[in-house]
Amino acid sequence: MKILLDTCTFLWLTIGSDQLSPKAADVFSRPENEIYLSAVSAWEIGVKHGLGKLPLPIPPDIFIPKERKRHFIVPLDLSERDTLHLCKLPVPHNDPFDRMLICQAIEHSLTILTPDPLITQYPIRSFW
Repeated sequence: MKILLDTCTFLWLTIGSDQLSPKAADVFSRPENEIYLSAVSAWEIGVKHGLGKLPLPIPPDIFIPKERKRHFIVPLDLSERDTLHLCKLPVPHNDPFDRMLICQAIEHSLTILTPDPLITQYPIRSFW
């Protein structure tokens, strides 16, 4: 299965948070699953860190690639096709970062690993 991590899921995985559900931890740990982190999540982490809303032990430009490699997570670039899918998306969710993750999940046939109930209202697969 191809899994796209929600930004909070990536952060919880990196710190070993107990907020990660047992099902999410199981999906993440299965070696047959391909795990992706979107450039959108890197952007969100960078923005929130820059605003002082997300403390990290090291700067995001070092933290994100280091943690991705440590956990064998593949980077997912944001394409024009991904962004143009936004005009087809209904509006139950107002968070622009999450909306782009939803577009990427649809365009790349990915399952999102997320606790966000608003994301699960879209026509995508999700686990938590």
